[in-house]
Amino acid sequence: MKKNQQDFTQGNILKQLVIFSGPLILASLLQTSYQFIDSLWVGNLIGDDALGSVAISSTIIFTMLAFAIGINNASLTILSQQKGRDDDEGLRRYLNGFVIVLTVLAIIMGTFGYIFAESLLNLLGTPKAMLQEAKLYLQINFLGIIFLFGYNFISTVLRALGDSRTPLRIVAIAVILNIILDPLFISVFGFGISGAAFATIFSQGVSFLIGLIYILKKQLAPFSIPFLPSKEEVRLILHLGIPSGLQMTMISAGVAAIMSVVTSFGPSVVSGFSAAQRLDSLIMLPAHALGTAVNSMAGQNIGIGNMKRVSKIAKTAVLYNFGIMFTIGLLVIPLAKYGVSLFIDETEAIEFGTTYLQIIALCYPFLGINFVLNGIVRASGAMYQVLVLNIISFWVLRFPLSALFADLMGEVGIAIGMGGSFVISSLFAYLYFRFGKWREKVLFE
Repeated sequence: MKKNQQDFTQGNILKQLVIFSGPLILASLLQTSYQFIDSLWVGNLIGDDALGSVAISSTIIFTMLAFAIGINNASLTILSQQKGRDDDEGLRRYLNGFVIVLTVLAIIMGTFGYIFAESLLNLLGTPKAMLQEAKLYLQINFLGIIFLFGYNFISTVLRALGDSRTPLRIVAIAVILNIILDPLFISVFGFGISGAAFATIFSQGVSFLIGLIYILKKQLAPFSIPFLPSKEEVRLILHLGIPSGLQMTMISAGVAAIMSVVTSFGPSVVSGFSAAQRLDSLIMLPAHALGTAVNSMAGQNIGIGNMKRVSKIAKTAVLYNFGIMFTIGLLVIPLAKYGVSLFIDETEAIEFGTTYLQIIALCYPFLGINFVLNGIVRASGAMYQVLVLNIISFWVLRFPLSALFADLMGEVGIAIGMGGSFVISSLFAYLYFRFGKWREKVLFE
């Protein structure tokens, strides 16, 4: 076994969970800091309207890329099961299959997103004051989509093999570059909001190339010269990737729908919500990381049919998540205003962002339950079932409740609807985990 790669089919579960998820949390923190850093510089150097432009554009980017990102996520399930089965040839062939599929999707998505950027922004009801800057930021990011796909895929592959430390190093390179280039491109060179976008894609491109060279040199994963994958390999990739991509699309489209509710209250609420979302993305990092960790851990055990250990992984991860996220929620309540003020200085926007975070703070553990249990189910290959759970979470609960309470109570209702949906959707996730038939799913005989 390669250095830093873990065998999750044996050993102490809690210890493995802590050791494996730690670098995942740090890597997610660094990756999230892309937008975090962009927002800090854009909000302080250019203004609140520019900050709102970045937030709306980022929502569209994630929505447009969600399908391909979902297929990338499907690789975690297939490759972790192959790792558990100790099938090196299977790993090599499926790695190649994912490379081919994701490259084609990156080209298609990048072209479409660049051409239709303004139309997509108009669909979200982007305020006219923000439209041109948002369009520019959006188009530049779509030009660099291949780098975003590349370095994320490399990290996913290594995590499936039980290595969460090397991806941390790869992400760190990109973030360090971004920290240096952001103020340089935005202010010194005078590129404005386009400078933030160029800094991001340049940093991701360099990180991707360095990571790929390092992995090939150290032979950390069985990459090979690309070749046409077999029909069976493509069929399985698409069988898991399509519903996984659709669930990501449903999630991101749900986020976009909620943004349309937010934009109806004007620029101040958009700016306040944008700042709160930046903090929200940081707050949820441990839960996201645990969802990824249990996907890898459960996947290796499902690959050899050890369902008893899978159940133990789920129980340990849920309890671990609840302890971490509840503690974070308690800290958010008194510190929310200081966090929001890092991004904006408009009084009305700060007040909304602060209220939003304080309302949903103690609902974070319930959203974390969704990540953990859905990660376990996803590891079995039951992608369509997770798709249904996410449709319920966003389109039956989160968006309707946010819109309903916003209509009844004004902008504060957005937070009440969101927080309530976290609690209710965690119940649906538990019920399917407990009584669903995901344990019967078999990918490899």
